[in-house]
Amino acid sequence: MSAASRLTGKRVLVTGGAGFLGGFLVDKLRECEPAEIVVPRSRDWDLTEQEAVRRLFREAKPDVVFHLAARVGGIGANRSNPGLFFYANMAMGLNVIEECRRHGVEKVVVVGTTCAYPKYTPVPFREEDLWNGYPEETNAPYGVAKRALLVMLQAYRRQYGLDGIYLIPANLYGPRDNFDLETSHVIPAMIRKFAEAKEARAPYVTLWGTGKVSREFLYVEDCAEGILLAAERYDGEEPVNLGTGEEVTIAELAEKVRAVVGYPGRIVWDPSYPDGQPRRRLDVTRARELFGFQAKTSLLDGLVATVNWFMAQRRARTTVKVP
Repeated sequence: MSAASRLTGKRVLVTGGAGFLGGFLVDKLRECEPAEIVVPRSRDWDLTEQEAVRRLFREAKPDVVFHLAARVGGIGANRSNPGLFFYANMAMGLNVIEECRRHGVEKVVVVGTTCAYPKYTPVPFREEDLWNGYPEETNAPYGVAKRALLVMLQAYRRQYGLDGIYLIPANLYGPRDNFDLETSHVIPAMIRKFAEAKEARAPYVTLWGTGKVSREFLYVEDCAEGILLAAERYDGEEPVNLGTGEEVTIAELAEKVRAVVGYPGRIVWDPSYPDGQPRRRLDVTRARELFGFQAKTSLLDGLVATVNWFMAQRRARTTVKVP
């Protein structure tokens, strides 16, 4: 990103800036030489509480806001926490966007989710199809809450002149991801399962579902670059997909992850668990045409980088220091 940035000298607030995607975005934001980057931590600022968000904005006095904070997880986490995921994501978004209006923020970038798309969206997913049906049931509460924030941004633009943009990234993965099997997404869950099975010399690994559904995956650093490009170059009210425009079945993905990890055993699919949405692949034309975003990292290269990071972390945790 060029040093001649719209963010140079600005006070920038990044909700979720200490998280997975947020950490990479903050790294890239530093290259723009903002006056200050404020990253509120959840232990200090409960963004679901209106007064907490009002105090945050009074203290931070941001010129630009990136709203990345979310309560999110894989299929299992969504099934276990539908009420929490709806409330937390709806409340955080409502509070942050309202305070952007009240404080005259110059620009707010809200990151949505592909879970907002209807279950049977025609492939590739085009932004104009966002409202043509109900999301896939296992993650609908999360998806509907995030989808509603697009409506709020558009309404605030028309009534109050708030410059708010809404981005929809594909499924993210990469170093620093969440590898907790209870709450992680598919790629980190697979990496951990294969790594542990390799260490235990287990003959097979059981994975959820049939493996027949497809997904699109975007390397986290590429996503951060796309968000920053949009903040610099896009000021429209229409949502914009961020992705690679390529899909892979979960079975094909599992074979790729297995090979990168170096696990020699078998994969057993458990169809008693849900697959989720049948297919996901985004139309990425808008992002390319409106602000020049094109993903750079291939799935294989991204998997290698992610596995290497995860294995390095495991080695570091298990290393015993001799006094």
